Amino acid sequence: MTREELAQGQCVPLSGAGHRLDAARLDALLALLPGWARDGEAIARSFDFAGYEETLAFVNAVARIAQEQDHHPDIAFGYSRCRIAYSTHSVGGISLNDLICAAKIEALPRP
Repeated sequence: MTREELAQGQCVPLSGAGHRLDAARLDALLALLPGWARDGEAIARSFDFAGYEETLAFVNAVARIAQEQDHHPDIAFGYSRCRIAYSTHSVGGISLNDLICAAKIEALPRP
């Protein structure tokens, strides 16, 4: 699988621990997404921007992806920095949906 193929994926409703990614599969998919790392039972990445307007535009673009995919990350942001964390609560860990959304974020145009 490539990052582009991952980004073209669509989130689907998941429930149950059977949908959690095992360590080997998670490592293989994270290798497609430089900057993203496992953070406990989530994947996360921080992004830096030149200023507030760029940061807020990025947060809004991530929010659009979240709404389209019905899969919503934890977002923390300030003037020029944003941190995105994904986990799938319904499976109790990290699922393919988290990686699909991370890949979609990586495909966003950046200034």
